[in-house]
Amino acid sequence: MSRTFEGAEGNRLVASEIGTAERCILLLHGGGQTRHAWSRTARRLAEAGWRAIAVDQRGHGDSAWSEHGAYAAADYGADAAAVARRIAQEHGGRPVVIGASLGGLAALTALAEAAEAPFSGLVLVDVVPRMDPAGVAHVQGFMRANAKEGFASVEEAAQAVAAYLPHRPKPASLDGLKKNLRHHPDGRWRWHWDPRFLDGPRTINTDWQAAEDRLEAAVRALTVPILLVRGGSSELVPPEAARAFFHLAPEADYVDVEEARHMVAGDRNDVFCDAILAFLARRFPA
Repeated sequence: MSRTFEGAEGNRLVASEIGTAERCILLLHGGGQTRHAWSRTARRLAEAGWRAIAVDQRGHGDSAWSEHGAYAAADYGADAAAVARRIAQEHGGRPVVIGASLGGLAALTALAEAAEAPFSGLVLVDVVPRMDPAGVAHVQGFMRANAKEGFASVEEAAQAVAAYLPHRPKPASLDGLKKNLRHHPDGRWRWHWDPRFLDGPRTINTDWQAAEDRLEAAVRALTVPILLVRGGSSELVPPEAARAFFHLAPEADYVDVEEARHMVAGDRNDVFCDAILAFLARRFPA
């Protein structure tokens, strides 16, 4: 089922919802992705007795682009908190949040800024407050490479993705990739996200050092159950970054997914889902 939420600025956020349970999980995708990145995970969660709600974050997918180009971590955090409050009103309890990369930053920022925790539990997918700068630059470099000029065809976009993710098997269909592209009047295919996310007046990199400090403080203050899922070959969260995280949150659970890079849920969805479901069964028994 498709539905909409209202973000912190009154911005329209489009979501997909699966499952009929009252217990809810909010799924927040990474930068440059859409809610469809969670399709397989959401089905597994629904089968396990949860209501899975995957949201296109601001400037991504079918959600509205920010009128003022507001794409800093604080903006994403405010949206995440607004959606969580709406879910709590509808279903009588705060959702668990699973945030991948940008989604994890949004969830942590929401926890840092809110007077009362908007989530009952937190799963961070290959994201910590202080990530490897070279890894971040590599990911953002790929996102910027064709952001303005786009691609002549979906096939050309697929070739760019294959060069960026040589470890991942070639998909049998390009339908999934097509959901991440938009066909423009000039005939070019461009990514679905607002280019101002990286090159606008208020980007995800805005005041990043101060944002890292706030995120670390949020982790230290966490009182909800937390799981860090790291890609075993992550270019953003090397082992030393994970160790630094556990100095901040020694009670956190941890899973290292072998043969996965930054996009853990896409690289090894079976192992990823097993880890999530085990955490939920242990920390949130029915």
